[in-house]
Amino acid sequence: MIDLSLVVPLKNEEDSIVPLATEISSALASAPWSWECLWIDDGSSDDGAARIRALATTDPRHFLVSLERNYGQSGALLTGFARASGRWIATLDADLQNNPADLPRLLAVLEQGEADMVNGRRAVRRDGLVRRLSSRIANTVRNAMTGHSVSDVGCSLRVMRRECLVGLPYFKGMHRFLPTLVAMRGFRLMEIDVDHRARLHGDTKYGVGNRLWVGLDDLFGVMWLRRRGVWPRTAEPGDDR
Repeated sequence: MIDLSLVVPLKNEEDSIVPLATEISSALASAPWSWECLWIDDGSSDDGAARIRALATTDPRHFLVSLERNYGQSGALLTGFARASGRWIATLDADLQNNPADLPRLLAVLEQGEADMVNGRRAVRRDGLVRRLSSRIANTVRNAMTGHSVSDVGCSLRVMRRECLVGLPYFKGMHRFLPTLVAMRGFRLMEIDVDHRARLHGDTKYGVGNRLWVGLDDLFGVMWLRRRGVWPRTAEPGDDR
């Protein structure tokens, strides 16, 4: 088992792949941890897969996993989690809005045992007004109805112990509730401010129209899990396997 597996879901982000890979390598160059990067191609129609294959020939720590069709971000993450070899798992978007330079800070907290998941919190959002407002409203409603306070569940930059993912309920839209679901199961969650950058290439895959109604439907499902879910854990942390 290696130290860290980065899971990067992507769809039609060909222009961001090489710059992001360069930033990942630079961020982890002086870190003491072994790592791999799993690029989960979620049914792209661009040249991204070829670029990742070329990348892998020069740096074998990069791997391409191509899905047969578009399954959505939750399906891509699930695939990456299942293929990951690391004792720690990190996630980040492929659109360059997350800054890999923040990873060592988050991983240091995880290594020191202060938390089981360290979730990024975008200190300054570089999105449009409508998206910022919709995210703020969604976070407020989600926290009120689930009983767990996560200030920025929409930030994709996060690191966690792989045990946090064992037994998670997977469903379409799960990625919007990942920190909440981990906290519901008794794992320790911490949030740390991270950088957020404007999108340079491609188009966003999400808007109010494709997030609002399905998000509400998922929210009621998570509320049911909160009331009825049972996730037994052993008494000693060292026994969690």
